[in-house]
Amino acid sequence: MTRRALLFALGVALVLSAAVASTQPKPTIPVIGILMAATPPEDVLIQALRDGLRKLGYVEGQNIRLEYRGAFGHAERLPQLARELVQLKVDVICVATAASIRAARDATTTIPILAIFYDEDPVATGLINSLNRPGGNITGVYQRQLELAAKRLELLKEALPGLSRVAVFWDSWGPRELPELKPAAQALGIQLDLIELHAPYDFRAAYRLAKRKGAGAVILSFSTIFYQERTRIGALGLEGGLPVVGQMRETTQAGGFMSYGHEFRDTWYRFAYFIDRLLKGTKPGDIPIEQVDTFRLVVNLRTAKSLGLTVSQSILLHADEVIQ
Repeated sequence: MTRRALLFALGVALVLSAAVASTQPKPTIPVIGILMAATPPEDVLIQALRDGLRKLGYVEGQNIRLEYRGAFGHAERLPQLARELVQLKVDVICVATAASIRAARDATTTIPILAIFYDEDPVATGLINSLNRPGGNITGVYQRQLELAAKRLELLKEALPGLSRVAVFWDSWGPRELPELKPAAQALGIQLDLIELHAPYDFRAAYRLAKRKGAGAVILSFSTIFYQERTRIGALGLEGGLPVVGQMRETTQAGGFMSYGHEFRDTWYRFAYFIDRLLKGTKPGDIPIEQVDTFRLVVNLRTAKSLGLTVSQSILLHADEVIQ
């Protein structure tokens, strides 16, 4: 074969190989659906999930993709958003509220659902068969917060011994904590003022009402809206001269006075472990539900000083974290 013929043959081979390569299907990467009632996609909780995935070798945009759908406080939108994720054929759907879990469950019986069961027994409600063997397409983490509601009130009383009246902010997301708080308040000699909020959530008016009633502090019941609006809640608490107590560290970081509860960031970080197992072929019904049994007490001493509060030394000594 002449040199010219050889070069021509090589050129034809390269063109043909490129044409064949272009017709081959591109490798697909797993897609993780995230269905949120209110938490935005840039939130620290979603970032914790990214960090956990990265630790296991999953880099967003390279070998995994996150597909976010958020209702931004409008729970009635969750079923349609869940159906959108199913239509996209995502590999896993992550959910974190009872309304989100039900929307995802109603939308699919085949795609794995990774859930945070917050104060809702998944066995008693029929979502799973058992904690050790969930069965079906749902697994995740079970967080009990109801039993901590009374403890938060006790810690608040310990931190501020002279406290005699407390306002409780609650909404449709978390009314179940109220029966837990009432007997604890009676035992501690504290008067509770229950203040219900609803859209459009006028927190300034709620604080004014709490002050008029003579409350010396505010306790937040669980609410995805309260978490979403934590910066505004913290700022208005400082402005109104009322210390705010909640479940989540992020609320205390945003200007709240104290929090006691599970670390939600740790749970979302842990989600990466579940996702890794699911992507590698483990059936969701074979992955045991994990129960969170660690709690953190966080005190914002900077907020206390701004409000002119003297915090008992016992609380500061027992705090897992003190924000200076």
